[in-house]
Amino acid sequence: MLLAEVLRKTGSEIGDRVAYVAADGWPVTYRELDKLSDEVAVGLLRRGVREGDVVGLAMPSNPDYVVAYGALDKIGACAAGVNPFLMARERRDALATAEPAFVIATAELCDGVPDDTEVLEVSVASTSGEILRSLRVADEAPPSIAIDPDRKVAIVFTSGSTGLPKGALFRERTIRAIFDMDNSGSAGYSGASHSVSATQWAHIGGMTKIAWILSGGGTTHLMHKWKASMVLEYTERYKMPALNAGPSQVALMLRVPDLEQYDLSSVRAIIAGMGPSSPGLIVEARERFKCAYSVRYSSTESGGIGCATALDAPDDETFYTVGRPRAGVECKVIDEHGDELPVGEVGEMALRHAGVMDAYFNNPDETATTLVDGWLHTGDLGSKDESGCFRVSGRIKEMFIRGGYKIYPVEVERVLSEHPKVANIALIPRPDPVMTEVGVAVVVPRDPADPPTLEDLRAYAADKLARYKLPEHIRYAEEIPMNSSYKVDRRTLKEHEAAVASDPRG
Repeated sequence: MLLAEVLRKTGSEIGDRVAYVAADGWPVTYRELDKLSDEVAVGLLRRGVREGDVVGLAMPSNPDYVVAYGALDKIGACAAGVNPFLMARERRDALATAEPAFVIATAELCDGVPDDTEVLEVSVASTSGEILRSLRVADEAPPSIAIDPDRKVAIVFTSGSTGLPKGALFRERTIRAIFDMDNSGSAGYSGASHSVSATQWAHIGGMTKIAWILSGGGTTHLMHKWKASMVLEYTERYKMPALNAGPSQVALMLRVPDLEQYDLSSVRAIIAGMGPSSPGLIVEARERFKCAYSVRYSSTESGGIGCATALDAPDDETFYTVGRPRAGVECKVIDEHGDELPVGEVGEMALRHAGVMDAYFNNPDETATTLVDGWLHTGDLGSKDESGCFRVSGRIKEMFIRGGYKIYPVEVERVLSEHPKVANIALIPRPDPVMTEVGVAVVVPRDPADPPTLEDLRAYAADKLARYKLPEHIRYAEEIPMNSSYKVDRRTLKEHEAAVASDPRG
């Protein structure tokens, strides 16, 4: 109901403002969003969708998606968004988890929908008038429904970086808590501000935050696929005050040819989520954009809310930590028994706040191990320093052991990424007959004609890391693969490494 409320409020109060500009350049106003979602809601009711049903959304991140999501919210159904970049098999795995009654899908994304699920096929719109035309009932609005704090609102699939995707369930009360936490300190409609969507709508940054973004009254520019040069063009054209991006996206913007030709003087801050940023990246971004840099830490399961560094935080905090818990958030570091660890010791990060997911949908076993006594066990390794800031070392499942010593890839990557010849880097394990596993540095060199050698990297890090943490092999790549959440795709890297290691030709 929250999204429905925001659509009605903005449609009434600022109806003529442009809410979205589609990837192909056509606009949709706030009034159109409200009216179209009403018409689609009635159409869905006539096709048999009922309050409480789960409905999959296999659609590109265009305004059509928001209209469908809003329509479902208006009739009390639950939206399960599927990233459009998933392959058919991955799409099938995700939807099988959600067990939707219906799936709203474009023709190119119907492949992978489970055979026993009814598909409501829609066309991709090229104007606002064409949005979900086949589902709409003209000039009608759905009947009002009562607010139910326990109603299922959204299922957001994890990126599946450690296995099959899981569906994080968010109920009405949880969505409202996230909205309130994001909205704290907001002054209401922000005028004609513009922004660029950094993720797909099916991502946590869309599913739990669309209502909050719309409540600001600005214009969001959408892209078929995130492209660094396009973000810079929009930033220059619309004088955007802030850039929301992951560290890998920031790095890609810094690599855009002729970056200095863009007028980016309007940018006051880069808000970098999706994990820690390396010191070198932060320094370069500050210098190039002439702005502040804030590091954010959260996850799908945490509703996109966790820790953050202040825009004016000292360098030691911004470079090496993810800051302090946001207002309303508790964070601690625990051992394998769930006991809190003292300052400086590495353990699992745990979060608690009102916006944490309610459960993994249809997965009670994973829910029981992830949500314990009200705490979200994140699966991330980290520690707390004496100033109250938290440092993230990586995923528990990414950690590997060399000769009995634990190695956390993110810690090593953070150091080696500062080498002047390194544009990007990832550390993965390779089986070793003596040490069990050793580190392989996968390096994207700044200059392919003059890449850093293994000896260069080891010498650079010799006084910064313990000797056992240093990589023992090096592999060069044109790019580091990213998953659908713009995080390092370590599974793909490990699969490639396993293939190389098993090749008798070396």
